[in-house]
Amino acid sequence: MTKTIAHELAKKQREISIAEFFERNKHILGFGNPTRALVTAVKEAVDNSLDACEEAKILPDILVEVHTKGEDGECKIIVEDNGPGIIRRQIPLVFGKLLYGSRFHAIRQSRGQQGIGISAVVLYGQLSTGKHTIVISKIDEKRPAHLYELAIDTNKNTPEIVKNEVTKWDKPHGTRIEVTIVGDYKRGRRFLYDYIQSTSIVNPHAQITFVEANGEKHVFERVTDTLPRPTVELKKPHPQGIELGTLIKMAKNTSNRKLSTFLKKEFTSMGERTTDAVCRIANLDKDANPKELTRDEFIRLLKAFKKVKIMAPPTDCLSPIGETLIKRSLKHETQEISPEFIVATTRPPSVYSGHPFQVEAGIVYGGKLDANSPVKILRFANRVPLLYQQGGCVSTSALSDIDWRRYKLEQRGGKGIPNGPAIFFIHVASTSVPFTSESKEAIADVSEIENEIKLALRECARKMQHHLNKKEKRIKTREKFELITKILPEIAKKSASMLEKPVPPLDAVITRIMDVVWIEDIITYEKVERKKVQTTLEGFDEGKNYGYITKSQLLVANYKQKPQKFNLYALIPSDAVVGFIDPKPAKIEEGKYIKWCLPAIEPTGKLEITFELAGLDKGDFDENDLYVEGINPEYVIGADKWEGD
Repeated sequence: MTKTIAHELAKKQREISIAEFFERNKHILGFGNPTRALVTAVKEAVDNSLDACEEAKILPDILVEVHTKGEDGECKIIVEDNGPGIIRRQIPLVFGKLLYGSRFHAIRQSRGQQGIGISAVVLYGQLSTGKHTIVISKIDEKRPAHLYELAIDTNKNTPEIVKNEVTKWDKPHGTRIEVTIVGDYKRGRRFLYDYIQSTSIVNPHAQITFVEANGEKHVFERVTDTLPRPTVELKKPHPQGIELGTLIKMAKNTSNRKLSTFLKKEFTSMGERTTDAVCRIANLDKDANPKELTRDEFIRLLKAFKKVKIMAPPTDCLSPIGETLIKRSLKHETQEISPEFIVATTRPPSVYSGHPFQVEAGIVYGGKLDANSPVKILRFANRVPLLYQQGGCVSTSALSDIDWRRYKLEQRGGKGIPNGPAIFFIHVASTSVPFTSESKEAIADVSEIENEIKLALRECARKMQHHLNKKEKRIKTREKFELITKILPEIAKKSASMLEKPVPPLDAVITRIMDVVWIEDIITYEKVERKKVQTTLEGFDEGKNYGYITKSQLLVANYKQKPQKFNLYALIPSDAVVGFIDPKPAKIEEGKYIKWCLPAIEPTGKLEITFELAGLDKGDFDENDLYVEGINPEYVIGADKWEGD
């Protein structure tokens, strides 16, 4: 038989190793240039360390060192952690084989899932410098540490073990990686510092030490000793997040012989009623064998999933940071600029295409921030900073779509990134973050995520606007009040002296000029012992050491001409415990608010309210969010109108 061109072409066809593919496409994984390569290498190692520590319930203590070598652009990166370590036989696979990991099949919030990250760093180091990677790991203080010198066989995607020996290491447990890559430290230093600082903000339970090439040390201290809430893995996918090919594969591999049983047992949130509704809309017999369904029947089933109202999947697979810790982290890392105001919020969990997700946002305002420059945007996904591709991220587009002029920031045409003295924090946590590329630097434009980001940002913006309005009104009224209380008494004294009469009372004049209800908000912190907290606070948790009591003193003064009677609300942080309150409130909604029905306060009369909170650290709580009901809020300085629960 005569050989054709097709036969000749067939000889050239061969399987491509995944390692060989990434060898030629380094940019896909974030190694496109020496500056980004430096940050990506550190990022992948730190992500692994954080995940390992959290899974082992260990407070992370991570060391990052960078050493430069000569003028050839070589950078030696060292990342060391105090995690649980890696067992000996798995060390070569974890670091020397792409697509080897423990989280790919797990449906829960996680930093890394593909099993590419750290092995890609080893591969890039090998390709760019020809040098091997050193890994030391120890799983217990009574066991020896193991040292491996590794490379990757790109043709087979398998680890090459150059050296394997037992070594001494003074840490009780942990992992250390030393990798040499070509990186531009001179240009990348600022990005690297920003990455580590941002990682510290979004991981308040971690302590990260960064040692620069010149020996300068930066310690990013943890601001809480509480580990993130453990995530619970979803064992089954949600029907609204499934694709046709996956649905067909699941049906062909199932052991269930009835369609109804298949739907209930293989998917989450599918009960009897939901299953019946899906089968009815898809016009399928619920007793049909799922293995025997046709492609058209699978398409009808997929369409029915979208038409039926299916309960959202469980959200304990997510682990948000929480608004108190976000505020605490932002305050700690921005203390050099002395911000005037910090606010944060955590939205309730939501769902896109069957994937649970949750959005958190925050705003740092004022201080030494430049009022004429564009605001700084800190973007995060699953507690990992997103440093690049800001313009292509849904977080940026959501922020740009809001009219920030109404919140006192400059913005031409009400679109685009505003100018002003502010830093924006946006965190998206999900079981499946829809990144725009494998380098995971930007989140795709998903309408459900964009809407939640907008809601979170607007919630923070309203609080910022409330603070600025309250501050502005308070400054004007205070100036007016101080002017009146200084000048009027002097006029009254001189007039009385000239007429040789007693000084007249000024209360009526002051109320006529002031014509407001003034609420003064004073917050102090008291460091306390456990016993004192127990006697002071009714909601005390015996297993927790609170450390501080936040004391709030509200002084309500009536400078109107008639008695004023109204309701006063003080919002409570969700993770605070309410203790001593005087006077007794009308209602307490734990984690929401305290309500007082105030008695009528006579003109120039004053009323004092005090209450205590525990569970907050010093500085977590700068001012109370106060609201009034039953009085025109325009009359009140220091509180806004109550809009209901």
